[in-house]
Amino acid sequence: MLVMLGLTAWQLHRQGRRWWCACGQPFLWAGDVWSEHNSQHLFDPYSFTHILHGFVFCGLLALVCRRLHPVWRLCIAVALAATWEVVENAAFVIERYRAATAAVGYEGDSIANSLGDILSCGIGFVIARWLGFRWSVVVFFVLEGILLLWIRDDLLVNVIMLIYPVRAIKAWQMGY
Repeated sequence: MLVMLGLTAWQLHRQGRRWWCACGQPFLWAGDVWSEHNSQHLFDPYSFTHILHGFVFCGLLALVCRRLHPVWRLCIAVALAATWEVVENAAFVIERYRAATAAVGYEGDSIANSLGDILSCGIGFVIARWLGFRWSVVVFFVLEGILLLWIRDDLLVNVIMLIYPVRAIKAWQMGY
């Protein structure tokens, strides 16, 4: 997994991603999703959506790869998260976020933030495995609700807005 993280960091660097926030301050947490610090420090409110990625991957991989040892399923989940971070920071996806979602000024993630997102996914996988299916579903929807109230965005809304943008949702997210 460390090699995978190293390769991901290398690829993101090749894509022109910064290692950390341009402000030069290595904060571990940036809580304001509307600031230039969002997606630039190790963790931010969207880290919780990546924890939910781990929940989803844990459930799906348990169904698809039942016989595979959970550690290998975790490796696959981390590989999927790493792949998403590289794709998410490609120019065409960044442009899609700007056009279709409330992330109007989105510049992409820093490498540190992408690695924090991958770590969050791994943590989510471990939590979901520990909770079991039923409690994972409960925690998933509770966390989705908290995110909707807190930042007006969550994993499900994010996916909907990337695939099929809804003007009313975007207006609500932006406070109109």
